[in-house]
Amino acid sequence: MKVLFCGLGSIGQRHLRNLKQLLGDDLQVHAYRVRGQRIKLREGGVEEGADVERDYGVIVHRSLEQALACAPDAVFICNPNAQHVPVALACARAGVAIFMEKPLASDLLGVAELEALVREKGLLFQVGYNYRFHPGLLRLKALLQSGFFGRLLTARGEIGEHLPDWHRYEDYRQMYASRADQGGGVIRSQIHEMDMICWFFGLPRSIVCHGGALSGLDIDVEDTASSLMRYEGELGRFPILLHQDFLQRPAVRTFKIVGDAAVAEIDLLANRLRVYDAEGNLCESDDFPGFGRNDMFVAQTRQFLDCLRGSGKPAVGLSEGLQSLRLALAALRSLQEQREVALSEVDIHG
Repeated sequence: MKVLFCGLGSIGQRHLRNLKQLLGDDLQVHAYRVRGQRIKLREGGVEEGADVERDYGVIVHRSLEQALACAPDAVFICNPNAQHVPVALACARAGVAIFMEKPLASDLLGVAELEALVREKGLLFQVGYNYRFHPGLLRLKALLQSGFFGRLLTARGEIGEHLPDWHRYEDYRQMYASRADQGGGVIRSQIHEMDMICWFFGLPRSIVCHGGALSGLDIDVEDTASSLMRYEGELGRFPILLHQDFLQRPAVRTFKIVGDAAVAEIDLLANRLRVYDAEGNLCESDDFPGFGRNDMFVAQTRQFLDCLRGSGKPAVGLSEGLQSLRLALAALRSLQEQREVALSEVDIHG
C-alpha cells in the first residue's frame, strides 16, 4: 500500500509507526515535506542517531503536485491546522482517500468546497479523533445510550497541560499550538473534548467563553478558555461546562456526566472510570488494565485501513469532524466578541 504523509512531526510519525506495525513490508511511504526535519521520534522523545527518512525508507517530494503524481492509495494530513484544508483540497481533486488529523481546519475557508468534492467523488475521509477509541469513553457512550443516567443535569470536562512539556525536544514557541498563523491556541489544539461533547450529546445551542492569553507563556494565542454551553436536544435541557488551558502542572484530563439516576467520571490520564448510582454507591469501576495510549491510535488506523478495503465506515467522517470545528469556532468568536454565540451563526454555507 502506498501512503503519502503531509507532515512528519510527532503525530505524523506516530501514524507512520502504527501503519508500519499493521502493514509491515506492504507499506510504501511517501512524504511531502517542507521543513524536512530528520529527527526520529518515539514515545519518550527523540531517538538518538536515527533518521526518520532513512529508517522508514521515506520517498520525499518537495512539492504536493509531485507527491500526488505517485498515485498514493491514501494520504495522512498531519501538518499544522491552518494548512489542512489547502492540502486536503488538492488530495480530494486527485481522488485520494484522506485521513486528516484534528481539527478539520483552523477556520471555515475552503471547507464547503472540500465537503462538496468529497461527496461528489465518494471519497473516504476520516478525521483523527483518537479518543473515540478509548474503552472508557466507549463505555460512557453506551451508558448514555441506554438511559442509565436518567435525566441529565450537567456534563463537565477539563483539560489542562503545560504547553512547554508537550514536546521537550523543540522550542514550544515554534509549535503550531503556540502560533496564530498556524491555527493554534488552546481551543482548537485541545479540541478532543469538544468532539466528545458532540459525540455524546450533539451540538449545543449556544456557547459563551471567557479566557484569553492569561499566562506568561511567550505565545500569541489564547492559553485559557472556560466555556459554558446551553444544550437543548433529544437528551434534554442542561448546561455543559468545559475548561481548557496550556498551563496546569500536573496535567489533568477528566470528563464527568451527572444525571438524577447516576454519575460517572473518567480520568483520561489515569485511565480510570468510576460510576455511581443515585445513592452515591460505587457500582462500576474500571482501570482498563493492559490498555495503553497508543492502542487508541492503532485501533483508529486499523479502522481507516478497513475502510480503504471497503469494510465499514470511519468513526468520524468529514461531516462529523465539522461539528466540533463549528463548536471551537463559536467558542473563539465568543471569546473575541465577549458575548454568547449561537451555533447557528457558524455555518460553512454562510
